[in-house]
Amino acid sequence: MTGLNARGFQAAATLAELHVDAVNLTQQTALDERGETVSGSIHDILTGSTVDGMSAGEGLTCGNWTSTGGAAMVGHHNRRGGGDRPRSWNSAHASRGCSLPALDSTGGDARFYCFAVN
Repeated sequence: MTGLNARGFQAAATLAELHVDAVNLTQQTALDERGETVSGSIHDILTGSTVDGMSAGEGLTCGNWTSTGGAAMVGHHNRRGGGDRPRSWNSAHASRGCSLPALDSTGGDARFYCFAVN
């Protein structure tokens, strides 16, 4: 596995580094698709994941990403904020809902992480 961000920085070399250690995932390295830094005020990123990288289930994935109803597990790209695990990039807390207004009120704007395995 090679986890490179949009600028070619290796965020993780193994799944353990990605999910357990995750020291290289910060606001400076969790970039958008254009390689730009995401605002710290928009820190919730849709993941639908548990801390160990497994699916949080349909109840926390906006109906398997097909619905604006329900909720989603979000992580904090800047590793700060509220929730059960505020420093978690992949499983900080559930969103207030799956609609854009609900995501915005939680601290996000429907951004999500995308990883490719080489």
